[in-house]
Amino acid sequence: MSLKELTLEGEIDRIQVAIERLKTFEPPEGYYLAFSGGKDSIVLKKLADMAKIKYDAHFNLTSVDPKEVILFTRKYHPDVILEKPEKTMWKLIPEHKLPPTRIARYCCQYLKERGGSGRFVLTGNRKSESYKRSKRKMIETCFKDGSKKYLHPIIDWKDGDIWEFIRKFKMPYCELYDQGQKRIGCIMCPMGGPKGMLRDKEKFPGHYKAYLKAFEKMLIELDKSGKPHIWKNAEEVMKWWIYNPGKKKQERLFD
Repeated sequence: MSLKELTLEGEIDRIQVAIERLKTFEPPEGYYLAFSGGKDSIVLKKLADMAKIKYDAHFNLTSVDPKEVILFTRKYHPDVILEKPEKTMWKLIPEHKLPPTRIARYCCQYLKERGGSGRFVLTGNRKSESYKRSKRKMIETCFKDGSKKYLHPIIDWKDGDIWEFIRKFKMPYCELYDQGQKRIGCIMCPMGGPKGMLRDKEKFPGHYKAYLKAFEKMLIELDKSGKPHIWKNAEEVMKWWIYNPGKKKQERLFD
């Protein structure tokens, strides 16, 4: 891919297109820029600066963020506001009596998607990231909060465009990419599949142990509720959580 593409209608400059999108829809109070410390959000923030638009950037901490991402953000993006969650992952798991899964992604709602109510939110979401995101539109209204709108100015960029932009402007980025990670997110996120979860288990042993403790508390809450389940201990929950492939097995969580 290239940041410039020759089409039948002429040359398309993806950078200029993104900048024009940012300028066109700029609200009087400025944008709420959703920042994660990943490659897409640093490109988004750079484009916002190039467009000379008004924005305030927010990093919604999840309690399961890699320390490398937080340290990178503090060093290179000190203007980003770090927002602490009202509830950590360790509280959410016992409350929901279920680990977050690829189907039951309650963690995203509570930890990542909070903030921006009543605002025009900028994100680095791109269609090429997943099948679900391929259906997204450049401008959307939040279906859970009608007062919140989204603008995805780089929605049509590919991975190659992102990295070309980073190289072009010699931008620092989180070291986790150089350690083999293609995407940066929450530690042991189920969306990374068994391979990603096992990698995080080895890389972040402290978080792995914290998940086990949360699973122990979750089992206590399940037993209190009187609802029978398939697990005898936290280790069994962990094994199911890592290797559970999808919806069919999730339907058999409880006896």
